Amino acid sequence: MSTAQGRSQASSHRSPQGEGMPVSTTVTYLFDPLCGWCYGASPAVQRLGQQSDIRLELAPTGLFSGGGRRMDAAFAEFAWSNDQRIAKLTGQPFTQAYRHNVLGHHGSPFDSAAMTLGITAVSLTEPERELETLKVLQEARYVKGLDTANELVVTELLRDLGLEAAAQRLTAADAVLMERHADRLQKAQGLMQSLGAQGVPALVVHDSSGPRLLRGNVLYGSFETLLGHMAGA
Repeated sequence: MSTAQGRSQASSHRSPQGEGMPVSTTVTYLFDPLCGWCYGASPAVQRLGQQSDIRLELAPTGLFSGGGRRMDAAFAEFAWSNDQRIAKLTGQPFTQAYRHNVLGHHGSPFDSAAMTLGITAVSLTEPERELETLKVLQEARYVKGLDTANELVVTELLRDLGLEAAAQRLTAADAVLMERHADRLQKAQGLMQSLGAQGVPALVVHDSSGPRLLRGNVLYGSFETLLGHMAGA
């Protein structure tokens, strides 16, 4: 996993599927859109978002946001090696287009700010499409080989999704967007610190006992096992 630095009134009723999860359980997903391990966790996270008895909240942490790092040969080699580990564990593809156009573009920024701001813009305009947007941005990078650290690329991807209002907000970087962005990062980082989270991805399950941390490795096994961890099994 990548490293760096709730609310729920869960009903006592059980889900009709019988997994033992309370109805309308709130789960916070701690992530950074530029994190390869978070991309590896995408199938499980997307499936969580489809569960009628789970309320999934996205919490970008800003792990790779605004750090000023630039791509170079050594970092590209390290990233590709790590990506192969992720691919082997999760089955998620990392294409040669990504290797050539993104990792091979030395001097380009390694910065998740544009992606995080884009996702936050969607949360302000069409929040029900936030998880879909994260998936599209991740695949644009790792499959299509697009440089999603570039705000113009992210803006175009939002427009391709029909998210014109979000694209306009990202371009304008209006005060409401920037305030919402800063607030989300602060809350996510505070949650990580309070629960002792050492990196992303990670899940926080909110239940009657308070927030409970599930580390990212639970996202790489079977979905049934993940639900068991979430239910406290």
